Amino acid sequence: MTYIEQITIEAADPKAAEDFYTTAFGPGVPLKFRASDAPSSGFRGFTLDFIAAQPANVDLLFQAAIDAGATVVKAAEKSFWGYGGVLRAPDGTVLKFASSSKKDTAPAEKQYTDVVLLLGTADMKASKRFYVDHGLVVEKSYGGKYTEFAAGDGQVKFALYPRKAFKKTAFVDPEGSGSHRIAIGGTGGSFTDPDGFAWEQA
Repeated sequence: MTYIEQITIEAADPKAAEDFYTTAFGPGVPLKFRASDAPSSGFRGFTLDFIAAQPANVDLLFQAAIDAGATVVKAAEKSFWGYGGVLRAPDGTVLKFASSSKKDTAPAEKQYTDVVLLLGTADMKASKRFYVDHGLVVEKSYGGKYTEFAAGDGQVKFALYPRKAFKKTAFVDPEGSGSHRIAIGGTGGSFTDPDGFAWEQA
């Protein structure tokens, strides 16, 4: 089964990018960094989501990222589905912070339970079929609205979402062009998906 071991963020200043994520989230975050000056404009077609157990934990993570240099896209608040907010990292990556819980049940901790790579796709059916053909296992699927794959032994969960729908969930203009500025480190070898996201052997 194919799964994700880590994400490589490509940035003009990879050391500054690494410092941001380490300062905000600690040394255990499943990210690597390398230099890139590939042209990229607008939305890069994905979000990196930090899932927490309760709103208080979301708030601590959210503020830590702001203190480390992130800018606010959408302030953290309650919603129909739970609690969360959106930031943009200094390297340009859109970060979402979320909890399915609307109430705190324990003392606040700056701790996330999962990191999720949510990729925007132009064709959910074609992308889902492509990933199944490359060894990923579908865990949840809601027609053309959302597909989540089994994480296996990986450190990063992986899901697909219609690119246009990011306007409502990440509060960003879904248009963009050029490099995605990430490489996905997985167990299934090297390939590029229908939306141009590159996978590398971890």
